[in-house]
Amino acid sequence: MKASYINYNDTHSFSETLLAYIAKDKKLAPFINNWPDLQGFEKQLEQKKDKTDRSTLVQVLKAQYRMLEKCSPTVKTNIERLADENTFTVTTGHQLNIFTGPLYFIFKIASTIKLCEQLKEKFPTYHFVPIYWMATEDHDFAEINHTQLQGEIIKWDIPAQAATGRMETLSMARTVKKYQKLLGLTHNSAKLAELIEDAYLRHENLADATRYLVNGLFEQYGLVIVDADNPALKKIFAPYIREDIVEQYSYQHITKDTKALEKAGFEAQVHAREINFFYLTDEYRERIVATDDGQFEVLHHNIRFTKEELIQAIEEQPECFSPNVVMRPLYQEIILPNLCYIGGGSEIVYWLQLKSNFDHYKVDFPLLLPRNSALVSNEALDYKIFRLNLTFKSIFKQSDELKKEYVRIHSKHRLNLNEEWLEMEAIFERIKERATKIDPTLRPSAEAIKARLCRAINNLEKKFVKADKLNFDDAINQIDKIKEKFFPHGELQERVENFGLLYVKYGDDFIKDLIRYFHPLEMKFTILY
Repeated sequence: MKASYINYNDTHSFSETLLAYIAKDKKLAPFINNWPDLQGFEKQLEQKKDKTDRSTLVQVLKAQYRMLEKCSPTVKTNIERLADENTFTVTTGHQLNIFTGPLYFIFKIASTIKLCEQLKEKFPTYHFVPIYWMATEDHDFAEINHTQLQGEIIKWDIPAQAATGRMETLSMARTVKKYQKLLGLTHNSAKLAELIEDAYLRHENLADATRYLVNGLFEQYGLVIVDADNPALKKIFAPYIREDIVEQYSYQHITKDTKALEKAGFEAQVHAREINFFYLTDEYRERIVATDDGQFEVLHHNIRFTKEELIQAIEEQPECFSPNVVMRPLYQEIILPNLCYIGGGSEIVYWLQLKSNFDHYKVDFPLLLPRNSALVSNEALDYKIFRLNLTFKSIFKQSDELKKEYVRIHSKHRLNLNEEWLEMEAIFERIKERATKIDPTLRPSAEAIKARLCRAINNLEKKFVKADKLNFDDAINQIDKIKEKFFPHGELQERVENFGLLYVKYGDDFIKDLIRYFHPLEMKFTILY
């Protein structure tokens, strides 16, 4: 594959807040620690006050990796290195989408690995470990129970329960077979099919299955996978759990940052609650709320705590307390020696709402870096684009705009009425001048007639283009096909399509090329062709 790059704002696919962040808008400076560039990393390393319980982290990771049949020497080395105070992490996180879900799941991890390689070159006295944080405690099963391959939706259709990481995968056999069938019959498809089968049908739950699958794809790059649904890690987090629930400081600080962000002209992504924790069991994950009588209640269940009972429960069973979206980042930064979080556009925005809360707890706020976004073409699509005299940048325009441009460029007829309109404008200037001399109140009437005529001329131009399109049926159809391939259902390819067929085509070289061509710190949209 080869690569080219365009600016994110040329894709018309990302939020104004993310574009402002990429442009280093000064209005966003109060909501970050440092900007995500090499100078920012240098400052972050100097400012980092490492309070990580490295010993516990390494012990937990070793225990979790013992569940794998094998673990690459690179991964083992990186886990051991986490005990060293000169080792830091770069982290990305995501839900446990079956079969990795949309392409951007893979892009996130590839971005994280590439950044670690770049940081090692710049700061050779340190080690940088890429981390994939599995969102094993998330309970939104409807978001992760399906993926799309060859235009078909493959769905694991069972009732949701509690934390998705704890869900048993025994019932996935039929879903796995459907996915495997769509991969076809090649060496690469057989390799991926075996990895998928071993992951989901030889592991008890979705967390273990996802670890096995992601490790199989990325272990050669030293990716370390963390499952934070763990009693020893939650024990470290217990004091912060207690303070959020009992004192509700997080709500105050996140609400303050949210209002400030909105006042600066940006949209907030999430909103804090008074209590930002769920009560987690194997059967359910439900919000904890304060009651009017000063106690605490688990919604929809007959479970209540006095303040003293709650504090005791947090101390003795911290694994039963699961952070929501605004407290999970704090949990991550407490248990990892982390420098940078790599996330999607919406993730970057909600992290911008959290700086004051980190300051309150005296936890270092990480650098925030948008993951690499990409569009992947193939030989057939390349040929169609170039044959139609389009560019990879131009295909991000709306279909109607692309078609109009194509017809205007290739038509044998002049399809605009610019010259005629200039003549009419001159005539109307004389008409307005005459009307004003007769009666100044007639001038608005003349202007109104001119505006109506302008609209009529524009509509006539559209009819010219529409009529001439019939002469370019083949090209128009090709544009529709190109747009549907790159933007299925009107969405970016990376937000819909699974990586499976690309792996079948390119094998391990697909991930290798992503890491080769991604340049996270440049913050450009990548086109692979």
